[in-house]
Amino acid sequence: MERLIERALFASRWLLAPVYLGLSLTLLLLGIKFFEEVWHLAHVWQVSESDMILGVLALIDLSLVASLVVMVMFSGYENFVSRLDIGEGDDKLGWLGKLDAGTLKLKVAASIVAISSIHLLQKFVNIENTPNDKLMWYVILHLTFVVSALLMGVLDRIAFASHRDDDGTDAKH
Repeated sequence: MERLIERALFASRWLLAPVYLGLSLTLLLLGIKFFEEVWHLAHVWQVSESDMILGVLALIDLSLVASLVVMVMFSGYENFVSRLDIGEGDDKLGWLGKLDAGTLKLKVAASIVAISSIHLLQKFVNIENTPNDKLMWYVILHLTFVVSALLMGVLDRIAFASHRDDDGTDAKH
C-alpha cells in the first residue's frame, strides 16, 4: 500500500506540466503586448520625450517579465517534473539544470525588484500625474520587495552556505 501511494505521489508531479505549458502561452501574450508598445513608439515624431522614455521602460518591463516566465518555466519543469532532453546540436541555455528551487526563488525575487524599480521609475518620469500619497505607496511597496529579496538572500546564504562551493553553485556530494 505504501509503495502504491509513493508511486502515485511521484507520478502526480506531471500535473505541473500543463501549468508550465500554460506559462509558455503567456510568452505569446507578452510578445503581442511588446510589439503593441513598439508600434506606439514607431510614431517617434508624434511622441514626447517623456512618453518615449515611458514606452522604452514599458518594453524593458515586458522583456524582464518574459525572461522571468522563461526562467520559472524551464527551471520549475526541470526541478519538479522531469529533466529536459535537449540534443547536443540544439541550443542550450547556460543556466539550464543549474537552478535549484532556492536559487530560482532568489532570482524571482531579484526580478520582482527589477520590475518594481522600472514601475517606480515610470512613476517618477510621470511624477506630475502621480498623487503624492500614491507615490509614497509605490516607494513603500518597492522597498518592501527590496527588503524581502535581501532577507531571502541572507536566509539562503545562512541555511545553505555549507552545501555550496566557493563559486556559489551546489556542491556535488
